Amino acid sequence: MTYELDATNCIIRRNGAHTKHMKEMEQYLICHCSPTLASIKTANLFSCSFERQEYFAECIAYWNKQMHPKGIAVTVLQQKPNWALVYVYRMAQLQKDLQKPGVSCFLEQYGYVDLCVEKALEHLQKRIAASDGFPHEIGIFLDYPLADVIGFIENQGCNCKCSGCWKVYQNEEDALETFARYKKCTRIYMELWMQGRSINKLTVSA
Repeated sequence: MTYELDATNCIIRRNGAHTKHMKEMEQYLICHCSPTLASIKTANLFSCSFERQEYFAECIAYWNKQMHPKGIAVTVLQQKPNWALVYVYRMAQLQKDLQKPGVSCFLEQYGYVDLCVEKALEHLQKRIAASDGFPHEIGIFLDYPLADVIGFIENQGCNCKCSGCWKVYQNEEDALETFARYKKCTRIYMELWMQGRSINKLTVSA
């Protein structure tokens, strides 16, 4: 597959045709994944729609190839006709998150036996497919504190101290600072991208 790149290393054509899908995927990455690109968050998740399956598959394959040398993987956790749930994560950091105290015992309750990243994500995909919504343990894969994931489950999503990227049940001050950092990061990355800075240049290496 041959791609043309512009001066900012962004794809603008595929076989002579404008690749709207590629540019849309860039925007998704900047809008929803800047903290992960900046290496201040383990992972981000977003849903997106697409017109043609083959173009979407090419987008995922392309960005996986671009991000992999920097320690980031792009994978699809769930896919339906013209819709997908895309997970962007730092591979080494996710492995560390899965090894944090208490995480193994917590995830065992939901059938996670092998906590190497590949096996854990395979099980998460199965859990998502079998659920009407998101399985609550997905917060672990999104760098949410274990205490807040457990608090959400025990309180059925109620009685939180505050909410932002997730509902907070402990360490409210730390969480608010984290939310502010993520918001600032996304704003700055969006501004730089709009000015022509490529995603490759904005992405911090592992």
